[in-house]
Amino acid sequence: MNKLGNKTVDIDAVERDVQGNILRSYSRHLVRHLMLEVTDARAARRFLGVAANSGSDAVPRITPGSDWGKDTPPSNFNIGLTYEGLKALGVSRRTLGTFPIEFAEGMTKRAMKLGDFGDSAPDKWPAPFDAPEKLHIVASIHADKEDELDRVEAQVAKAFTVRGARDGRGLGRGKVFFGYKDSISQPKFKWVKNPKQATVDEPLDPLGTILLGYPTSMEDMTFGVPQPDALGLNGSFNAFRVLAQASYEFEIYLDEAADFLLKHQDADKLLPPGAEKTVGKGLDRRAALREIVAAQMCGRWRNGTPYELSPDTMDPDPDVSLTNFDYTAQSRCPAGAHMRRANPRGGPIVQRIATYTRRLVRRGMSYGPDFDPETFDRKNPDKRERGLLGNFLGANLGAQFEAVMCDWLNVGLQSPDITGSNDPLLGANTPETSRFDLTLPKGGRITIRGFPRFVRVRGGAYTFLPSLTAIRYLSKL
Repeated sequence: MNKLGNKTVDIDAVERDVQGNILRSYSRHLVRHLMLEVTDARAARRFLGVAANSGSDAVPRITPGSDWGKDTPPSNFNIGLTYEGLKALGVSRRTLGTFPIEFAEGMTKRAMKLGDFGDSAPDKWPAPFDAPEKLHIVASIHADKEDELDRVEAQVAKAFTVRGARDGRGLGRGKVFFGYKDSISQPKFKWVKNPKQATVDEPLDPLGTILLGYPTSMEDMTFGVPQPDALGLNGSFNAFRVLAQASYEFEIYLDEAADFLLKHQDADKLLPPGAEKTVGKGLDRRAALREIVAAQMCGRWRNGTPYELSPDTMDPDPDVSLTNFDYTAQSRCPAGAHMRRANPRGGPIVQRIATYTRRLVRRGMSYGPDFDPETFDRKNPDKRERGLLGNFLGANLGAQFEAVMCDWLNVGLQSPDITGSNDPLLGANTPETSRFDLTLPKGGRITIRGFPRFVRVRGGAYTFLPSLTAIRYLSKL
């Protein structure tokens, strides 16, 4: 038992009630996200009732958040419900009114706040995301073998109409198509044992960061719980996003930026002559400048080393922590770097909020064909779509996901140095208006411009991730 104010929390009971992949990640090789429509509410509720208990030969069991130890199941199955999905299952108007407005409106109606316009606008999204009123459930199957994905999908299809699917896979070495090592910094929650985070040395996050019904780090405020408690308590919200990554355009822009910097009057201030040998093994001056641009845009070198702790080399000796650092007014890491914008840590920001208050749990896998930045044909690049199937989880979509996307990534309200500019990697950029300030070692900056939008939104939905108790509640409507 753990004390939380005047309450006692049985964390083991909480973990058994919460769906899996929220407090801990699965670390599977494959995922399949099924976009489902409820066309027979009675059959759907019956399916959920069985799935929320022990499952059966015909119905997969919904995986809880408790640690299964060495008894790894062949697959994991979880669900997220849209607002329209709750309606389709028979949730009353009164109960629906207790859910937050962001969730009720849905991702498509929140598009402008998220920066989803132009090529990322919802009217450009392919099926099944072009009909949000029929997207009721996002069901996720995680496994290590494709035939297991097929087996579970066949079970699900007997109770729901499958309107579409998106398959993802791990790329190996924890990297994404832009070449960066990803998912290094994730919230670590009080009382939750997670061997994968044993060496993470960041501050602990309260349960209220991710679960409804518990205090947050925002002055101990608790986000509103949809009512009744049997439905809302121990639930969470998810912004599911299909994010196409223009990996070849990113590499080509790094070429262009390096060529620009080679001729710049302050090039030697950014990279002193001969220092390319320090940046990385085997790099010439142009290649070193490419990696400096990539590192400053992200806030990490592509191997994961934080730029803040090692601004001169991607291979520091001795090694530095991947997570234990902060930003200051004197930081070498640019204020506009993606990692710093998305998580300012304890660094100075203009807005009156405590540090570490907009933390998001990120879960995702890549989709699309392989891409090798070192060998791709620059004159005839492979333009097949590839990217990330991303899940951005938190207890409040507005205060966490939308605030990060709008205030920090696409407006830059946290610092006057970046206000009016967009995140260089995820932002809604255009070649005509984009800009990014590279920091120089001894002060000053070089501004680079002309980069396109590297990440386009190709679909998504806001979903509610109900607890096992809540799924049983829904099954009895």
